[in-house]
Formats: sequence, structure tokens, C-alpha cells
Amino acid sequence: MAPMDDATAHSLLQAAWDGGVRAFDTAPHYGLGLSERRLGAFLADRPREAFTVSTKVGRLLVPDPEGEGLDLANDFHVPADHRRVWDLSADGIRRSVEDSLERLGLDRIDVALLHDPERHDLEQGVREALPALVALREEGLVSAVGVGSMDAEALLACARTGALDLMMAAGRFSLLDQSVVPETLAECRRHGTQVLAASVFNSGVLAREDGDGLFDYAPAPAAVRERVATLREVCRRHGVPLPTAALHYPLTEPLVAAVVVAGATGAQVSENLDRLDTPVPQALWDDLRALGLHLP
Repeated sequence: MAPMDDATAHSLLQAAWDGGVRAFDTAPHYGLGLSERRLGAFLADRPREAFTVSTKVGRLLVPDPEGEGLDLANDFHVPADHRRVWDLSADGIRRSVEDSLERLGLDRIDVALLHDPERHDLEQGVREALPALVALREEGLVSAVGVGSMDAEALLACARTGALDLMMAAGRFSLLDQSVVPETLAECRRHGTQVLAASVFNSGVLAREDGDGLFDYAPAPAAVRERVATLREVCRRHGVPLPTAALHYPLTEPLVAAVVVAGATGAQVSENLDRLDTPVPQALWDDLRALGLHLP
């Protein structure tokens, strides 16, 4: 992640708000709490009923007096004055929510997502963390619960519990990767779980017209670049930029409630909102279906 100052972060959020965005996603992991603090500061003077906030649980932030330099090992340009500690216990989940409420300056969280449980202990996440989130939902501290991950097996295991209101699939329901099809989507349909499609650009390779960029946070391999070239050519025949198709594609699935898109500048946010306002012809989806993509 490139460095971002407070002014740039505020202008990005302002562009989203001015464009009609009222749902914001964050996490303690992002910038060692800085993302939550900045979002809370931005929303502080806005009516609470006017927006929704989703954040995540699983990693606690604890002071690290021995931390030095920046948190570059986790790709964040922030002081490494805290460290992340995994805690998927019921007490840990509650503490995570309470800490997030303090950083955000809110009295409740709209959506709490179990974050990347497969990176620590998926079985404990299913056995302890998800029931703990359900208990917090019943208590009224959070309004909805779910999981957020880029691991297809973790998404499926959590969806099977039937406990989720929402499932955030990061990069696993995109033009390049439909790993949640068909089994995970079938579980979501069976249990009434809605899907949030995140990382629809797969870390950037679908956000560019030149085929460069990252795929799942690493340089795109040749097979991916070739697939992107094929997708781009199909989109070109229908007069649709590839990034526009990438944003719209998950929304063709009725289970998808929203796409979750990051941005580095206010201009990027505005550009993506314009893309979402751009109609996509059905003929494009027909041609992409012929390439094997999942389409309802």
C-alpha cells in the first residue's frame, strides 16, 4: 500500500460520500487501526442513521514498545507501534468489537466480519468466533455478522454454518476467479446469506486496460495475463472498458448485495462510481458466458 496522508484519506471519503456511497468497510488490520480512526473522524458529524459501517474481528491490536520503523511487513506505511495478535475466542471477538467501537467513535457496528480465519485457525473460527459474533448480534452490539476472506475453503466452511448474514468474498467472485461457484453460493442461497464482492479487480490486473498490474497481491502470471487479454478483447467488441465490466460482473448474481471497492484517491473513487453508472449490454454477458463465466 502506498503512503496516504490524512488529507488524501478525507478527500477520498468525501468523494465517496458526494457520489452517494453510504456503506464503508474497514478493519483493525488496515494500517494498525488508522483506517478505523480516519473513517470514524470522517463520519463523526454525520447522522448515525445515514450510513453503515462494516469492520472485522480476529486480530487484536496491542501496543508494541519494541516496534521499530514502519509496518511494511504487512504493506502499510504506518508506525509499527502496535502488533496484531490473533484471538478467535469469544472474549477476543468481544474485545475486538469493543476496540473497534472506540477507534470508530460509534456505539454500534452495523456489520462485523470474521477476518481471514484460515490464516490462523479456521476450525476455531467456525467453532468459537462465529457463535461469538452471533451472540453479539443478539445482544445488539452489532447488527449483522459474517466472514471476510479470499480463501474459497474458508468461505465455504463458514457459509455452511448458516450463521452468516453476509459473506465478503475477496477476489473469489470476479471476472478472473469464480471460486464461490457453485457450492458456496448454493449454501448462501440455502441460508439466506447475502454476498459482498470485494477485490473485484483482483488486486489491480482488471483495473487496467494495458494488462499490467498485480493479481492477488503478486505479479500476474502469464496465464492470467492471457486471460485478461481475452476478456479485454470481448469487452472491447461491445464498447465496454474492462474495469467497467469487472465492477458490474458480480452484480449480475442476485445474491450479491454490493461490490466493495478500494481507492487511493478521490478521483479513483469518482471514476469507479461513473463506471457503475455505465450500462453494460446483455450481449457482453452472453459472450462471457460462452467463455465459461458464471452468469445467472
